[in-house]
Amino acid sequence: MQKYGVNELRKMFLEFFESKEHLAMKSFSLVPRNDKSLLLINSGMAPLKPYFTGAEIPPRRRVTTCQKCIRTGDIENVGKTARHGTFFEMLGNFSFGDYFKREAIAWSWEFLTEVVGLDPQRLYPSIYEEDEEAFEIWNKEMGIPAERIFRFGKADNFWEHGAGPCGPCSEIYYDRGEKYGCGSPDCTVGCECDRYMEIWNNVFTQFESDGEGNYTELVQKNIDTGMGLERLASVVQDVDSIFDVDTLCALRTKVCELAHTEYKKDAAKDVSIRLITDHIRSATFMISDGIMPTNEGRGYVLRRLIRRAARHGRLLGIEGKFLAELSAVVIEGSKDGYPELEEKKDFIFQVLTKEEEQFNKTIDQGLNILSEMEAAMKAEGKTELSGEAAFKLYDTYGFPLDLTKEILEEKGCTIDEVGFKAAMDEQREKARIARSTTNYMGADATVYDEIDVNVTTEFVGYDSLTCTSKITVLTTEDEITEALTEDQRGTVFVEQTPFYATMGGQQGDKGVITLGDAEFKVEDTINLRGGKVGHVGVLTKGMLKTGDVVTLQVCEKYRMNSCKNHSATHLLQKALKTVLGSHVEQKGSLVTPDRLRFDFAHFQSMTAEELAAVEEIVNKEIQAALPVVTEVMSIEEAKKVGAMALFGEKYGEEVRVVSMGDFSKELCGGTHVSNTGVITTFKIISESGIAAGVRRIEALTGDGVFAYYKEIEKKQAEIAAMLKTSPSEIEEKIAHLQAEVKALHSENESLKAKMAQEAVGDVLNQVQEVKGVKLLAVSLTDVDMNGLRDLGDQLKEKLGEGVVVLASVAGGKVSLLAMVTEQAQKAGAHAGNLIKGMAAIVGGGGGGRPNMAQAGGKNPDKVPEALETAANILADQIK
Repeated sequence: MQKYGVNELRKMFLEFFESKEHLAMKSFSLVPRNDKSLLLINSGMAPLKPYFTGAEIPPRRRVTTCQKCIRTGDIENVGKTARHGTFFEMLGNFSFGDYFKREAIAWSWEFLTEVVGLDPQRLYPSIYEEDEEAFEIWNKEMGIPAERIFRFGKADNFWEHGAGPCGPCSEIYYDRGEKYGCGSPDCTVGCECDRYMEIWNNVFTQFESDGEGNYTELVQKNIDTGMGLERLASVVQDVDSIFDVDTLCALRTKVCELAHTEYKKDAAKDVSIRLITDHIRSATFMISDGIMPTNEGRGYVLRRLIRRAARHGRLLGIEGKFLAELSAVVIEGSKDGYPELEEKKDFIFQVLTKEEEQFNKTIDQGLNILSEMEAAMKAEGKTELSGEAAFKLYDTYGFPLDLTKEILEEKGCTIDEVGFKAAMDEQREKARIARSTTNYMGADATVYDEIDVNVTTEFVGYDSLTCTSKITVLTTEDEITEALTEDQRGTVFVEQTPFYATMGGQQGDKGVITLGDAEFKVEDTINLRGGKVGHVGVLTKGMLKTGDVVTLQVCEKYRMNSCKNHSATHLLQKALKTVLGSHVEQKGSLVTPDRLRFDFAHFQSMTAEELAAVEEIVNKEIQAALPVVTEVMSIEEAKKVGAMALFGEKYGEEVRVVSMGDFSKELCGGTHVSNTGVITTFKIISESGIAAGVRRIEALTGDGVFAYYKEIEKKQAEIAAMLKTSPSEIEEKIAHLQAEVKALHSENESLKAKMAQEAVGDVLNQVQEVKGVKLLAVSLTDVDMNGLRDLGDQLKEKLGEGVVVLASVAGGKVSLLAMVTEQAQKAGAHAGNLIKGMAAIVGGGGGGRPNMAQAGGKNPDKVPEALETAANILADQIK
């Protein structure tokens, strides 16, 4: 048998099913679209759900894919075994109401035995125990003896996910030989050992489940198959595990090279080597699909993967940043199947390096926090870290539980893991409650789900703002209806529309739909699955019925202002690339008639000079009155002419390319001005960070800029009136007021110091001696913390050597301060621990260094008791 590589096997599979009249589709993004049930695509079938349910019409009834997938349910086991991984590629062939069991079974056998060349005598099919049809096909038509066909129950061979489509499965197992077995004489298909490996799974979707154990036969029966590419490669290449197949082996070897170690020489190191190998693949592919490290959702999954990999790099002794170097190996090994990796290479490296730098700071910070927690435990005589504290380290500082555990174990301490789990479960429960109610598709269930899948809308609004068209569907807010009457809210669907629906960051059009006296005010235009455009609003007068031929009129001013802002975002993106560098990638945008918002990848705030340069470039291109030209071409042609594509977006075979002179060329489906001169002017009003490595610019164009300056003039006049001066003299007036405030502040501080001195009086006669150390504990009134610190310094000087404790009540709140001289520290006095004990008495908290500490409290009545306690605490401290 030839030992094909991963890239060869992927190509062989897709070409085989293309020969069986399947459409080979590119892998979908790891980011699910219109599916809130998933954080990340985790199977070949997941992005095809709309085709299985009939919510969308598939491009062809036979489809084949190699889908990139991520599953993190077993993340804790990754590295510990050679079986577990988070990233994998899933080969699949799918039928949407076309062929069924006979073809699916025959083709799976043909591919494995005739194309790949696996020995048929080492292949064993399994079926659902009640699926006689599948048994007959395997036995009578494929010629597999009955004793080689294994029957399994519902748990193993019946695919079901709550209510919805479901059905029996037929898997194919491969006997890898005795060397992979458990040695048991009973070892056979279904054994938990690694000898018999399941490589192909055919799911026959033939039933509809109500979720309560009742099944009805589906009219449209579907085929959903899956075969892990890495798993197939491990069989074909006859290697121990997925970590030994050609592409992963190259990556694993690079990890070993960086760590100056060898694989399979040290079990503990092997865990780290496998973990890094797996996690860097996942991270590379996630970033290539536009996912950024954040503290929630899929961004948190990415951050966790990167940080786990970085931490295990430390455990292996890898010095400096190393993830980008490993990512280069991932890209080299997978770019044949996923060219987007090569296209986004520099960006991927930047994200990984930035996150790695941040984690290196975080882990050091976490170590410091942990050492403080250890000190507190020691002071309280405890040897177990609370689950709450461990979870805080994990959740706030990204500090892994196993690392916390490891460090504490070295010092003879443990963690309350039950408490940690409770804190984790509490957070998960909060997240679960926060989730929306969803339908089977994992999207918010709405009235639009009930619309016939064949209903579509053609957009005709690039060149015209009005048209006549027939109403195909009307809905109220909760049901499909035949008519809308006066004052009813609802949604209108027509065959053709000039209204642009919200998409690509551009907000949908507003306007009116009329028929005679009837008028429907369109407040928003929305894009729905299957090419439907909904005109959402209210019928202000008359009545509209399904089948009516209506006139649709877009609000011209609304559209024109949106066009100005949209065209300006194209100019802005190119200007940002010019000023900041080619790494700038669009991460999102919002275009409304009032303003534009543009989110982009960049790792630091922009300087005033950079913002000015960007603004100047955009305005220069506006003044140049560049013609805006739109062309429809193939995606390949678009790439050849250098058109910029939106990060992570999936494009069809034909795309619209919007060119603004020779300055900007982008793939875009939105609406634009005909000439950049129409934009008039451009003004950036803010630049800020919205996530790790993502910046946001908000800007205005045309009338919005003039309105902005008019508002500034108005505020300027109001401020001048408040300052009793003219707008031209505001600056001078403020400078005068600042000098006056400074003088008054200085005078106020002097008076406060004088009052504090008077309040303390001659207190040296209150000095007590505790085990040979002088203690001065004094109560004051209406002295703030700054005043206490000043007094403390003075009293410490007068005292010479010893401990000064001051308590003050101001505004119903208590302030405490402790200062300890050098000799007193040597005797055992500790200001932080002293103040902590006193703070507990006055109902507060605080702490600090051995020489100085402060605290607050909310119980003034307890101040005398707290001051009396100071002597007892000090006595316990002194050796």
